[in-house]
Amino acid sequence: MGKQNLILAFESSCDETSVAVVEDGAKVLSNVVATQIASHQRFGGVVPEVASRHHIEQITKCTKEALERAGVSYQDLTAVAVTYGPGLVGSLLIGVTAAKTIAWAHHLPLVPVNHMAGHLYAARFISEFTFPMMGLLVSGGHTELVYMKNEHEYEIIGETRDDAAGEAYDKVGRVMGINYPAGKTVDQWAAKGTDTFHFPRAMEKEDNFDFSFSGLKSAFINTVHNAKQRHQELNQNDLAASFQQSVVDVLVIKTLRALDEYPVKQLILAGGVAANQGLRTQLEKSMQESHPEVKLLRAPLKYCGDNAAMIGAAGYVNYLHGDRADGSLNATPGLSFPHHQE
Repeated sequence: MGKQNLILAFESSCDETSVAVVEDGAKVLSNVVATQIASHQRFGGVVPEVASRHHIEQITKCTKEALERAGVSYQDLTAVAVTYGPGLVGSLLIGVTAAKTIAWAHHLPLVPVNHMAGHLYAARFISEFTFPMMGLLVSGGHTELVYMKNEHEYEIIGETRDDAAGEAYDKVGRVMGINYPAGKTVDQWAAKGTDTFHFPRAMEKEDNFDFSFSGLKSAFINTVHNAKQRHQELNQNDLAASFQQSVVDVLVIKTLRALDEYPVKQLILAGGVAANQGLRTQLEKSMQESHPEVKLLRAPLKYCGDNAAMIGAAGYVNYLHGDRADGSLNATPGLSFPHHQE
């Protein structure tokens, strides 16, 4: 078939069951995603037990479909890659067990992948990477700035002290009566409103690269509750715009400050919240003004959420660097990149 390296990748860290076949870390031959949003909507968030059951039901079907869509068989594969953390332990275990079973049955190398590395490597489908580079990872459970000196090196230089940006969106969405997940709707409403409430920009002035969104969330909730008590109607679009502007300002200011201190060639914007149009637009505009020499790589919209294609891209790099796991590989729900040491 003349194929180079074919990676069969698994992603099941939260509520998406996904299996993909990726060629040479850069070409997606198939990417099957079975979403569970409808099952979790009535609870207003992801219920771990429900998520695990869904993964069990879906993972075999997704694997079969991924291979069929890619037009390959197990014999064509080079390796199996899988997310082993961070994430929900029950959900992670389903993907890890499936990947271990297939790798063992078909005598294939098993490659463990950090879910966050996967998010960064989603941008690999846009362009080749040039190091050193910086990643702004903004997702439901994580908000962090990651410095990548070389291809296989990750260092957290800043992260959220409390809520991740995506969590804040979902909590604010709940107050506004928006169905889970709320990010997309808040983004759409924000585009029609203006920042009239001027919510706080947490840690904006502090001399570090960390983020905090709990103060913003509290200010938002207090504003809405106070208005309700006074029987006052608040403009939903302006509320959304004010909340989003505060989040985006803090993310952009901290990222630009990191770029001042760390000379890099590229900046990756990745993670579920990276699909946010307000963030994408403002970051691009600000970088053109202050750091025109840094190329902004925005993960493709269809690979911003959790998916196995990004795990295949990161898994390919791990494979080349000799990362291997055996039958003892376990889920590591609290997995993290190394932190910057002062």
